Amino acid sequence: MSTTHNGASFPATRLRRNRANSWTRRLVAENRLSVDDLIWPIFVMEGSGQTTDIAAMPGVQRVSVDRLAAHVQTAVRLGIPAIALFPATPNDLKNGEGTESQNPDNLICQAARLLKAEFPDLGLLGDVALDPYTDHGHDGVIRYGYVDNDETLELLCAQALNQARAGIDIISPSDMMDGRIGALRTALDAEGFIHTSLMSYAAKYASAFYGPFRDAVGSAGALKGGDKKTYQMDPANSEEALREVSMDLAEGADSIMVKPGMPYLDIVRRVKEAFAVPVFAYQVSGEYSMIMASVERGWMDHDRAMMESLLGFKRAGCSGILTYFAPKAAKLLT
Repeated sequence: MSTTHNGASFPATRLRRNRANSWTRRLVAENRLSVDDLIWPIFVMEGSGQTTDIAAMPGVQRVSVDRLAAHVQTAVRLGIPAIALFPATPNDLKNGEGTESQNPDNLICQAARLLKAEFPDLGLLGDVALDPYTDHGHDGVIRYGYVDNDETLELLCAQALNQARAGIDIISPSDMMDGRIGALRTALDAEGFIHTSLMSYAAKYASAFYGPFRDAVGSAGALKGGDKKTYQMDPANSEEALREVSMDLAEGADSIMVKPGMPYLDIVRRVKEAFAVPVFAYQVSGEYSMIMASVERGWMDHDRAMMESLLGFKRAGCSGILTYFAPKAAKLLT
């Protein structure tokens, strides 16, 4: 005789009874994934009539602004609530200060204005960090051999205001500078953007899983002057993540991001239990590419692996997931 944790014992209790049929499994499911949980990251590029495949991310493309509405229409039709925009900035527009981030006609701003005109009810997330715009590949400006935190804050505020004016609904700072949530909230409120939300990448780790993303935005091999371990989090730490989240919430963050996702589901769970706030996770490029590589080799079933990975985020406590699988998952869910 075996005893379960609530005192029930075999054979009177057979847990397999609730698993015996599809309808019973649906009735007792503890977590559910829906289209409402999905945010689709999209890469925007310069040019006209351009759609290019990203070699490191099978099935993911860069899209020029003029083709963006048609590209996004599928997501809107499927009911995906929001997309996240990332620019593939041409190298000739990059410099040490990341000044293209403040250009009101940069790729993100062009894309935001177009999408708000075409799909006013679609949520738009704008990544705030300087790395897509710097020729050294860092998220801030370099002074005396290191990324200067406080000077970078001023530039991030200018970047965020630029995006808010173009129609970005959620400013998503991924730079990991100290104090940036408070600085951004103050800057946005001062210009009347009191309803613009802040989704803080509060627990962003210095991870190997970002590799394919850097190929997607054209920054692969661009990183100079050391790695990002001086400002992104150490993968060995979890208590530190709670400190980061606590500080960002105190400074005005409306929601929290954990990045990467699958290797850090323990962080998602700890943040959710400690703070009971909306927690999101980014199923980053390396996670996506690992699954797709196995699928291409016939080692895993695409739909089952995709849906199981996404359900894992919900089980850990996520309110939503940034995932490149969003359109494919939405088709199955609808």
